[in-house]
Amino acid sequence: MSKQNRVGIMGGTFDPIHYGHLVTAEAARTYFNLDEVIFTPAGNPPHKKNYTVTPAEHRYLMTALAINSNPFFKVSRVEIDRTGYTYTIDTLRYFAREYEKDTSLFFISGADAVLDILTWKDVQEVLNMCTFIAATRPGYPMEKLKQKLQEIKKLYGKEVYPMEVTGMDISSTEIRRRVREKLSIKYLLPESVEMYIKKHGIYG
Repeated sequence: MSKQNRVGIMGGTFDPIHYGHLVTAEAARTYFNLDEVIFTPAGNPPHKKNYTVTPAEHRYLMTALAINSNPFFKVSRVEIDRTGYTYTIDTLRYFAREYEKDTSLFFISGADAVLDILTWKDVQEVLNMCTFIAATRPGYPMEKLKQKLQEIKKLYGKEVYPMEVTGMDISSTEIRRRVREKLSIKYLLPESVEMYIKKHGIYG
């Protein structure tokens, strides 16, 4: 009998990608025994209407630079090459087609996104197609998350698995602010990404 393939999908805007994203992906890989984690930078995310997202090609290339040293990490263009809004369900359907039937998909998301999951497109199918992982940082209000997870289980009959990640309290919003204000972003993200941001004048 062939071994079942376990593939993690790390969704996000990655504007920019930082160590919090990388630590989360590695924690999920080890905790859930994943064979690989595929980063999927969002193309035109429907939940990011309040600010202008950096062009997709920049975000894709920054992600590629950030994961370069980890042989278990890959980056996919599936969402940035898609026209219109990008939805998680479309991405899951894509990877379900790409991989063999003996592959289990694991979707890795921040806990904040899980709080809004009831507004997602085709929620039931999303939860049916993958094992959903909700990453939390130290100090995250777990009671609120637990209530949401109970609600999801009651409505859809599916578990969402919380995963606490240490040292994850870094935000892309804060990095963009620091770049605008000419403050250091060293040690918040890989040096290769920092150099890319400086070279292309992103966020300045």
